Amino acid sequence: MKLVNKHIEKDGSGYVTLRPEDDEDMWHVYNLISEGDEVRALAIRRVQTVSSTGSSDSFRVRTTFSPAASSSTTPGGEKKEPTASLQVTGKVVNENDYVRLGAFHTLDLEANRDFRLSKSSGWDSVAIERIEEATKEGRGAEVGAIVLGEGTAAICLLSEHMTTVRQRIETSVPRKRKGGTSGHDKAMDNFFQTVYQAVLRLLPFQTLKAIVIASPGFTKDSLYDYIFQQATLTSNKPLLASRSKWIKVHSNTPHVHSLVEAMRAPEISKMLQGGKFAREGQGLDRFHKMLASDELRAWYGPEHVALAVDRGAVGTLLISDDLFRSSDPVTRNRYVEMVEAVRSRGGEALIFSSMHESGQQLNLLTGIAAILTYPLDVEIVEMEEREEKERLEREKAGATAGEGGADGGGEGEGEGEGGFL
Repeated sequence: MKLVNKHIEKDGSGYVTLRPEDDEDMWHVYNLISEGDEVRALAIRRVQTVSSTGSSDSFRVRTTFSPAASSSTTPGGEKKEPTASLQVTGKVVNENDYVRLGAFHTLDLEANRDFRLSKSSGWDSVAIERIEEATKEGRGAEVGAIVLGEGTAAICLLSEHMTTVRQRIETSVPRKRKGGTSGHDKAMDNFFQTVYQAVLRLLPFQTLKAIVIASPGFTKDSLYDYIFQQATLTSNKPLLASRSKWIKVHSNTPHVHSLVEAMRAPEISKMLQGGKFAREGQGLDRFHKMLASDELRAWYGPEHVALAVDRGAVGTLLISDDLFRSSDPVTRNRYVEMVEAVRSRGGEALIFSSMHESGQQLNLLTGIAAILTYPLDVEIVEMEEREEKERLEREKAGATAGEGGADGGGEGEGEGEGGFL
């Protein structure tokens, strides 16, 4: 995504002008726009005019809309499979000759078209961080992946924020039978040939850092051998030169969600060390291991994690970007403050993309989890919090009663003085 212009003040006011270029950029835009934000962009509007004689005429004009967002459509719809377009609906806050103030309009944001965004509640650290990540030079797909079983395959590209399935392949493969396996072997050869052609067409293996082949059993080994056998027969030098990038990894299932498991392999982590989704996968893996070995140091759920953050006990915070899309500014600010609090104390805060399998797994754990630096019993912490709350309420009630008694005493003194006189 291109950062065309940026004007953000220290108090968080101001705007940015952005130019999205691809599907992933649209996912960033979707996560940046919150309810009440002002979006300004060019659009085509049909205008109808009526002459003095009663005849009507209509024509299209290019004009600028500025709706205050009340909703935005997930790129790709409910399946969250991104496309390079996004719809934002809201009331117009700046009228012009063709659009009246307060009218509801839908604005289409598309690739290679600039738009300006102003945040109603100000630019917080999480929103600014997303701008920096989305406009970083050299950002793009880093890993190719083939997740397969016997007759099924998914060809994927993984960038820092998104897993994109480029193609799904399903081929009927008969089972091996006693007395001959020719039918099974022929079907597998056809299947491997289909996958091989998809790899040549869809995976930029010359620029990718790694290409993962994951499957249960030995299907991954057979495909790997087939790919480089074909590359040798056809003298495909670029593919042969990329051989060191190809990694075979075991997965429990032939489905895309098993990529989280595959990305934990040490050889992949070594090649991708420092990558955002590699850190996410490793962080989620550490959390699950901690939950199994020392559950007093593995907390999840908004209320429990907030308690741990308040006590300065969080070493690693895992939080889904879905939580920052809350329509309630107070709720969003609460999560932003948690991220900032952890980082200010030297902890690590990982913001997971829900377009990655790791982010979707975190969403199953309420979207937020934490690895603590020291063990805490959640029941004891909750009891201490209740006792502290009750103590404050008693002190408040006592102070109120004291003020009432002081007022009453003043009235008594007045009456006494009057009787003496």
